[in-house]
Order: sequence, then structure tokens, then C-alpha cells
Amino acid sequence: MHILIPFAFCSSEGCAQALPKLDLPHLTQLLSRLAPQPPDTADLFSLSTPHERALARAMGLPVQDGLIPWAALQAQASGAWGFVTPCHWQVATNHITMSGQTLPDFSQAESRALMAAMQPYFEEDGITLHYKHPMLWLAQGDMFNGLATASLDRVASRNVEHWMPRSAQAAPLRRLQNEMQMLLYTHPVNDARAARGVLPVNSFWVSGTGTLPTVREPATTDTEVVDSLRAPALNEDWPAWTQAWQALDATQCAALVQADKQGQPIQLTLCGENSAQTFVTQPQALWRRFMNLFGTQPAFYMLEKL
Repeated sequence: MHILIPFAFCSSEGCAQALPKLDLPHLTQLLSRLAPQPPDTADLFSLSTPHERALARAMGLPVQDGLIPWAALQAQASGAWGFVTPCHWQVATNHITMSGQTLPDFSQAESRALMAAMQPYFEEDGITLHYKHPMLWLAQGDMFNGLATASLDRVASRNVEHWMPRSAQAAPLRRLQNEMQMLLYTHPVNDARAARGVLPVNSFWVSGTGTLPTVREPATTDTEVVDSLRAPALNEDWPAWTQAWQALDATQCAALVQADKQGQPIQLTLCGENSAQTFVTQPQALWRRFMNLFGTQPAFYMLEKL
């Protein structure tokens, strides 16, 4: 039983202020009972997030920055693949920011219409688009072989300029970005969205690029990714993030405590924006000695290190 929690902490002043107010008794209990493993630490400018790296390891996927082949895994096909995500870019005077919000009221019909309009341009560069759901298309093409790209979770609510791929291999993608912005600006789907007062779709983001290895490491354990902290964290809604954390503590964390008390082997992986750390079952005698020496500390002391 392995629970993986993305966005357990964020490098934001608002998050730092919210953290000491969190009441997470079950997480505190878990951290006193489980043995910490060596942390996985990169930096805030790594293309793959800590939770993606942790999940890739658990699933036996290669962990190379910006080249975890999530799209190829989704397609369950050989060759090079990537995700294409329709999105909204907010244009300011000196920079362009990716909206952290999921496109509101974006239907399957709208998504398919935009993909059909964009498909011929992608095909000119040897890329074939496949519809998955309104916010996610699969893209197949040799361009994605070895092309490192930033996770959508890295660029959400941030300046896209810092995360655009700059290699010569990515030049066609940068050109496509410009062409699609002009195409989308006058597309009837966006005219209808403007009439409804919702955000237009004015760009796309490529992520999850790479190829599946011919031989994969076996998955270490069944992993459940608890994603309830993601949306409030990306939108910097810290009251909602606090509420989501406390709900998570009362459910998944409480279930882990119960499983541990029943002698079941468990794992907990906490992920911030900078690092991730996994905690695993340890012998009761060991954690009791640890408790006697150091006592119990509130969970936020651990979270602020992520």
C-alpha cells in the first residue's frame, strides 16, 4: 500500500504562512511510525516534478529530467510520443503566463474542433494528434524522441518563457506555437467562448515526451496518487489547500495509520516542488526507541523541508 501526495508543500509565501496552522494528527502519527528514506532533491527548475519522478520510480519507468515517457505509457505504443494540452496564456506587457486553471466549460466538441483545425499544421512536422479527452491529446512523432519538456505542473501560473524548450530539435515546436496562436485567435470556437465569457484557448503545451524502454523495471508496489492538493496549490488558494490537506489527513492518512497498526507494509511519499521523500514501515521496537529519544514533532516540520 503506497500513497503518493503531490503538492504537500509549495515554495510560496502563502503556503509557508498556512503550514503552521495545519492540524494533521494522522500524518504526524505516521511520520513517527515510519522510517524515512533518502530524499530525492533536485531544484525548482527541474523539468520533471518530484511527484513525477517518485511515481516513475514506483512504476519502473526511466527517471530522466523532462523525458519520463508519460505519453508513450498512455498510448501503450512504441515510438516517440508527447502530450499536447490545449491551454490559455495570459499576455502581460513583459511576459506570458500559463493559466493555472483548467479551461472552464471546454467541451469535447470544442476540443475536437480545435484539434481538427490544428492537425494539418502538426502533420507538416511529422506529428500526428490523437484525441484522448478535452484537455489532453496524444501526439506521435520522431520529434519527441529525446526532446526534454517541462511538466505542465511546472509551468502552470508561471512565465512560459522560462520553460520553453530551446534546443534546435524544438525549433518546429516553437514555430507551431506562433502559428497556432494566430490560428486560434480567429477560430469560431474561441468566438463562441468569448460570447459566453469564458477563457479562450490560445495556445498549447507539450509535455510527457519520450519513448518507452524495451525492458522496464518491475513496479515496486501499487501506488495511489492523491491529487486533491494540486488545484488549490497551482491556483495559490491556501485556505482551500489547507482544507484539502485536513480532509486528506482524515481519510487516506488515517487509513495508512490503521493499516500500519494491523501489520500491513505501507509506504507514504510526500512531494513538494523541490524534493520528495518516502517513508516506509519499520519494526515497532525501532520506532518506539525513536519516539522515546525524540518525541513527536508536528507534521509541518517535515513538510517545510520538501
